[in-house]
Order: sequence, then structure tokens, then C-alpha cells
Amino acid sequence: MTSLVLSATQIDALRKHPHQHKYDHGHLLVLSGPRHQTGAARLAAISALRAGAGLVTMGATERTLPELAAHCTEVMLAQIETGAALSAMLDADQRVNALCIGPGLRVDRHGGDLVMHALQSKRPCVLDADALTLIAQNDALRSDVHDTCVLTPHMGEFKRLFPDINIDDKAKAAQTAADQIGSVILLKGSQTVIAMPGGKPATLDSSKMKNAPWLATAGAGDVLAGIIAGLLARGIEPVEAAQIGAVLHLHAAGAKGPGLVAGDLPYLLPKALQDLGV
Repeated sequence: MTSLVLSATQIDALRKHPHQHKYDHGHLLVLSGPRHQTGAARLAAISALRAGAGLVTMGATERTLPELAAHCTEVMLAQIETGAALSAMLDADQRVNALCIGPGLRVDRHGGDLVMHALQSKRPCVLDADALTLIAQNDALRSDVHDTCVLTPHMGEFKRLFPDINIDDKAKAAQTAADQIGSVILLKGSQTVIAMPGGKPATLDSSKMKNAPWLATAGAGDVLAGIIAGLLARGIEPVEAAQIGAVLHLHAAGAKGPGLVAGDLPYLLPKALQDLGV
């Protein structure tokens, strides 16, 4: 296990350059849950933009779009009723190059249909929250997880996904899981562990950071998922996106501290980026 410190190359990957335009920084699709349950996906979407994604679209059913439109300014919207409609959209627009699925999605047949088509698109994808629960319940979905996915479970979700893995050694458990499922695993907690298949796990230890405990608030994980997905859209490799995202997330929390709520985090990302020298 190695301690996570961002390299100069990783920090440079976050910079934008004068000759680039928005599509050079990727187009992320965030899939939303139903009406009155859109907050998690909205947190992910705005966080992806703050992390530098060139464009972010939220996909949702026709009934849900008005709610999203009332809240989201910079985020575009697309009507996606079914998994088949998701596949059709992705086939029609190859510029949509990354996905974020899970925050607020719901654990039901509709959610499972979306996860299946998202995974079968083979786009880089962050899988969080309800998407993880759906994968834990469905071996067919599990088999569709591929090597450009990043799974971001907390410990409870990890236990459901990998019930046979001993968690006494968190780093070893995350590495075993990554090797088993064939994708990057970011196991959240005061010691966040990031593992990739065939690699060596890295840990980000926030247990001694004064403001880190304030990340224990609803929606903070949705923000992290959005940051990582935005970095995937920018073309950053999955394990690098997970590592950079975890550090950015922690730096943002450190800038606020007591009283932090998840909605603060996207607006603290500019300061976190500046502190890292971007």
C-alpha cells in the first residue's frame, strides 16, 4: 500500500490550455433518478463541471425534466425514458464520452435497465450508490462491469458487492475486489483506498485532518462521484481520475470545515484546484 500524493503529471492534467475548446474536455452524461429524487444527480453534475468537464448533460424521463430545468443552469438536459433510449442517444452522439450513474437512481427494474445499457456502451463510467446495489443484486450486470469503470462504494456497499472478501485489511480487500471485478475500486472512508486490477492500492488518510469529519454528510459521496466522472470525461485514466478526485474532494472539504453540507463542495472546488497549483 502506498500513500496517495498527486504527482506533477496528475496536477498538469487538470489544467486547461488556450488552444482548447469545451469538447476537448469531454461531454459527461449523468443519469438522474425520478421526480423529487434528483438532488444527488444534480450534485454530481455540477461537481463534474467544476472539475473541468467541458459539457455535462443530465438524462431523465420527461416527467423529471422540468424539475431539473428549474435547478440546473449550466447543465444540459436530455429525455431518456429507457435503457434502449440511452443506447440510442450514445450511438447518435459519440462526443458523449463518459457516464455517471447511481446517485438517486433507484433500485428497481428501470434503474437496472439503465445500468445495463450504460455498461454495455463501454464508455468510461462512475458507478455509485444505487448502481452499486443493483450490481450486487444482479450477476448479469456484474459481468458487464469493465476496465474503464470506477466503483465508489462505502463500506456497507462494499460488503454487499463482495461478501466473501475479508475486510480486516482495507487495502488488501480493495485490491482483491479490483482484481476480482476487473475495474477500479475507490473504497470510501477516513482512509480512502483506491485500487486497480493488477496494481498496488493507494490510500488517502484523512483521519488526522481537522475538517475531514465534516464530509460525513448526505450527498458528499455524490459530489465525489461527479468529480471523478468529470475527470473521466476529460480523458484522464480511471485510476488517475479516482486518485485526483479523492484529493480534490478532501481539499474542498478542508476549505470549509464546520457547517459543511454537500452543496458547498462544488463551489469550493475552484479553491481546491488553486491550492493544488492548477
